[in-house]
Amino acid sequence: MADSIEADSTADAVWLERAVQLAVENVSEGGGPFGAVIVRDGVLLAEGKNRVTRDLDPTAHAEVQAIRAACQAAGSFSLAGAVLYTSCEPCPLCLSASLWARVDRVVFAADRDDAARGGFDDSAFYDLFEKPRSEWHVPIDEVRPANAAAPFDAWLKHEARTDY
Repeated sequence: MADSIEADSTADAVWLERAVQLAVENVSEGGGPFGAVIVRDGVLLAEGKNRVTRDLDPTAHAEVQAIRAACQAAGSFSLAGAVLYTSCEPCPLCLSASLWARVDRVVFAADRDDAARGGFDDSAFYDLFEKPRSEWHVPIDEVRPANAAAPFDAWLKHEARTDY
């Protein structure tokens, strides 16, 4: 057991170092200070760098980029058995993407306080999610037309669907 824990912590250090290196490199490439790698069975599946400002894509976070690339490399939308290593604590978007991708574990280096010091303050999002939607600054409204459930009815009838 002790050997397994030591091996995990050694691997964690190696992969976190790569994630941090990607984040530092990315700053000079015009991206944000975030990097991520996804590893399965000790093998690198994919890397990701934050491309939000460079590519004008608010979803192009390092973790999301790595998840997209890892899924393509694995040929699956599921990354079960994989570990996401990221240079910083995942924001709510990246944490949700990690859960949807079914990674087994998320390991991060810097935390949300380090990110806030750099001008990336996710606390507003974490705070928002704790409030009732009626108190959010962006209205989230349900408008339910008669055919609102039609996509799900079609999905359930589609015999060749891939369940997830």
